[in-house]
Amino acid sequence: MNLKSRLRHSPEVHTGALNDILFILLLFFLIVSTLANPNVIKVSNPKSSTDTKAKQTVVVTIDKDQKLFIGAAPVTIDSLASQLKIFLAKETDKPSVVINGDSVASLGTTIRVMQIIKQLGATPVIAVDPSR
Repeated sequence: MNLKSRLRHSPEVHTGALNDILFILLLFFLIVSTLANPNVIKVSNPKSSTDTKAKQTVVVTIDKDQKLFIGAAPVTIDSLASQLKIFLAKETDKPSVVINGDSVASLGTTIRVMQIIKQLGATPVIAVDPSR
């Protein structure tokens, strides 16, 4: 009886843990490569040591039909200055007015609203959706 020949095993390398690591690395590089956009122009944005968030005094909304609203109240472009004076008179610090414009709103209307706000001595701030 030859028992020694049956007890010999061929040497194996256990690669179970290596397969897991390679799979995780593959997923990582796939996700990172989809997030990288080579068509983006990189610019150096200015930095500030102070907080640049302005206190919101009033919100002016411009909808897709070029209608203006202060808060929820509709207003015309001609009476915008007089209506804003009422809200801005209550502020002691330099007030800011947030302009919430629709994406298809006319740029000319938005600029006219910004000019009116600047003439009243307030700071115009345009609200932007960061998810787009």
